[in-house]
Amino acid sequence: MPGAAASPCPPGGRSEPAGSRPAGAGAAPGPSPPRAAPPDIAVSAERFAAYRRGMQKQSSRLALVAAGVTVVLWASAFVSIRSAGAAYSPGALALGRLLAGALVLGVVLLVRREGLPPRAAWPGIVTSGLLWFGVYMVVLNWGEQEVDAGTAAMVVNTGPILIALLGARFLKESLPPRLLAGMAVSFAGAVTVGLSMSGGDSGGHTSMLGVVLCLVAAMAYAGGVVAQKPALAHGSALQVTTFGCLVGAAACLPFAGQLVEEAGRAPLPATLNMVYLGVFPTALAFTTWAYALARTTAGRMGATTYAVPALVVVLAWVFLGELPGLLTLAGGALCLAGVAVSRSRARAAATAGTAEST
Repeated sequence: MPGAAASPCPPGGRSEPAGSRPAGAGAAPGPSPPRAAPPDIAVSAERFAAYRRGMQKQSSRLALVAAGVTVVLWASAFVSIRSAGAAYSPGALALGRLLAGALVLGVVLLVRREGLPPRAAWPGIVTSGLLWFGVYMVVLNWGEQEVDAGTAAMVVNTGPILIALLGARFLKESLPPRLLAGMAVSFAGAVTVGLSMSGGDSGGHTSMLGVVLCLVAAMAYAGGVVAQKPALAHGSALQVTTFGCLVGAAACLPFAGQLVEEAGRAPLPATLNMVYLGVFPTALAFTTWAYALARTTAGRMGATTYAVPALVVVLAWVFLGELPGLLTLAGGALCLAGVAVSRSRARAAATAGTAEST
């Protein structure tokens, strides 16, 4: 038609009359609306979430069992130390215990082929090995020769309080009211147990040197726990425990001469108790402790150890025939009640399926 603009015809196509194409047809298409996930993918995501919650609950239970094993074995150590400590000096007993523990841990490490821990774990391993495996064991053995068992228990049980404070300062851990309340109740129970034991057949003797040694032991224990916590973010519980034990044994090597001399004249039960201390309260209990510590805060794990005095009372009753008095039983009950209070928040969190399991 004259005067009409010719509409361009695409190759191989058909021309469209002007005005027949909708407005905006030549513009780039806009974003597509989001599509719903296919039913099978949605079901898989729900199953994965349920599986993850189940694994967290299982990890919580295993960590709780590991903490329980640790507490029972550490309580049994106080009974064994009585026999072994009568024949071995503090340094020799610590070295013999650490050598036995390192031997067992080394064999397990080789069987599992875990190898050396990562470089990032070594600062914590060395620090905890020197403080906890080395200084703590020697100084505590020495302190218990200078003061009665009750005084030693009262002073050493400041350790969990120091752990909570150091954890808040250096690990940025929180101090929830339930944890603080539980620790206060447990510490009152530990003091009660200590006072009741001080009036027993130990004679209640106390020296300033012994009190200072027990306080140093508590500080070394707390520092070792706080140093070990970051190492567990890089190495396994077995690696951290094995090489920490080796570091402690190396630090105690100056007592090797005493160990050889005293082992030659020590009665067999004392030596067997020293080996027991190395295999169970050291190799096994420190590994289960590290496993549980990797899954909780240092403060909460420290509060768990307040169950030790109560279990010591029971074990001394069963194996040593020491019948506890009413004051001792009351103190033990307070220790256990405090542990229950300090851990109650963790159990509620585990029930809700949170990541903090213990």
